[in-house]
Amino acid sequence: MIFDRRKIAPDGGTMDAVVDQELGLLPGWDLSDLYNGADDPAVEQDMVNAQTAAEAFAKRYRGTLGDLNAPELLTAIQTLEDIYNRLGKVISFAQLSTATDKLDPQLAGFEQNMMERYAGIAGELVFFDLEFAALDDAIINRWQADPAVSRYAGWFRRIRGSKPYQLSEELERFINEARSTSGDAWSRLFDETMAAMEFRLDGEIINNAQAFERLSDPSPETRQAAAKEIGRVLGNNARVLTMIMNMRVKAKETEDRWRTYQRPVSSRNRANDVEDRVVDALAKTVTEAFPRLSHRYFAIKAKWMGKDKLAHWDRNAPLPETDTRKVPWEAAKADVLAAYEDFDPRMAALGAEFFDNPWIDVPPRSNKYGGAFAHPTVTSVHPYLMLNYQGRVRDVMTLAHELGHGVHQLLARQQGEILADTPLTVAETASVFGEMLTFQRLLAQTVDPVLRKVMIAGKVEDMLNTVVRQIAFHNFETRVHDARKAGELTNQDMCEIWLDIQREALGPVFEFDEEYKHYWSYIPHFIHTPFYVYAYAFGDCLVNSLYAIYQAHPEGFADKYFALLSAGGSQRYDQLLAPFGLDATDPGFWHKGLAMIDALIDQLETMD
Repeated sequence: MIFDRRKIAPDGGTMDAVVDQELGLLPGWDLSDLYNGADDPAVEQDMVNAQTAAEAFAKRYRGTLGDLNAPELLTAIQTLEDIYNRLGKVISFAQLSTATDKLDPQLAGFEQNMMERYAGIAGELVFFDLEFAALDDAIINRWQADPAVSRYAGWFRRIRGSKPYQLSEELERFINEARSTSGDAWSRLFDETMAAMEFRLDGEIINNAQAFERLSDPSPETRQAAAKEIGRVLGNNARVLTMIMNMRVKAKETEDRWRTYQRPVSSRNRANDVEDRVVDALAKTVTEAFPRLSHRYFAIKAKWMGKDKLAHWDRNAPLPETDTRKVPWEAAKADVLAAYEDFDPRMAALGAEFFDNPWIDVPPRSNKYGGAFAHPTVTSVHPYLMLNYQGRVRDVMTLAHELGHGVHQLLARQQGEILADTPLTVAETASVFGEMLTFQRLLAQTVDPVLRKVMIAGKVEDMLNTVVRQIAFHNFETRVHDARKAGELTNQDMCEIWLDIQREALGPVFEFDEEYKHYWSYIPHFIHTPFYVYAYAFGDCLVNSLYAIYQAHPEGFADKYFALLSAGGSQRYDQLLAPFGLDATDPGFWHKGLAMIDALIDQLETMD
């Protein structure tokens, strides 16, 4: 890439745009809708106001919740939402600021300071959940007779469901404040370690996003060189990355033990408002399907590539017939919005807001967070999207994915600060559905049978990465967390578990070299949000089922779909799926979700 940097707006918080000769203008985001900078007086004012409001809230309501009538409770809830909004706005700004430069010490210090102050202020509010969970059912029922209060029924249920796992107020406050120097600190160290890594390829120094992008290069020599260099750099950082993983897992085990969770995944499941047995059924069904999904597909791919065995750097290799032309940013934007428009103009209009406003940071940069994400910020502002766009078709699908998140977050914010947050069980629905819409549109426009085969193969690989790979990650986490209970794990312990899981997931056609054993250590979800990864598989299987329903019965589907997204976290996953006739507690549900991947692989076999 040849870069020409220029500002897209003079306001504070604006990132430089990048002009790429192949991809065009890659815009940066403008965070001034949050604040004009870390030194903006509004940051300090919001933190002071939140502190004052939290102290007043505790003084007014501690020990008196059961005496409130419904309107008084509603006032208390609205006060909480205002406090959360102020705090969330500051923390969102701090997190987004560091995402584009993980090695800036001033930004890192600003984020850490805000997180520590956030923890102290939030500690003033800990009593609310503890006292609320202990109230008699009669009081809750009396409140919920008021329609204005009853809309929070799902939130009430989640709070009261946490009672068996709650600790004393003193311990809850201690855990809350200690996170900034325990779990969150390990996450920060991980991010800064990854951002500082330098990969030397073809005589230049590149960052991790660019290095991993070369694993999809058409040249096997380029892929191999990138794979070897990634493994070398990860291996050179093995000591610190192994320590981070050990400490993160132990910290979770300690808190889980005090809260009496029986299994490492259970606390995440409760946060996701889903039963252990549902997640167990998902993991079991997908794991049992490895042979007919990933094993079968990669055997086909090896044959297409003229190989008996695949190296791990061949996993995302383009097929020989793949069109390797880069997709300019404007073309990617047009394709995704057109796919959204085909489904429903409302969806395209919401998606267009992210392009009409500086809400997306697009280009890869040194020290920038790798990968992509959508940050909902707070309901009084708007979401922001971050990409590392490099012009591949996969990058177009990533745009469709993150834009789906953004649309979901815009729709859900009408629920207010407490109810807008969507559990992970349905948080990937809009993103994966957006990908599917984009894929189907591009496929329908492709008449060349060779290119259609390549597109279908690419979609199968994306789905395998979303379902098989993420459940393999889940299985890896489960084994590591279980093994860690007996004591600290060595780097070799983790590497062996990783290789065992990868052989199980990818099948006998793959050969893994020495460097690949270190690849477990770059997965950020293991550190940031343990056991997050199954949500991707959950979302993909869910969307496959939803899309099948949409194809069979398109009439009225969009309205039900928008109602699902607009609900945010106000309803459980089972309530949200009921209008579509779907039941995730039925083991057969997961088989339906995997059937689409099966069918696409069947198509590829006939094309072969």
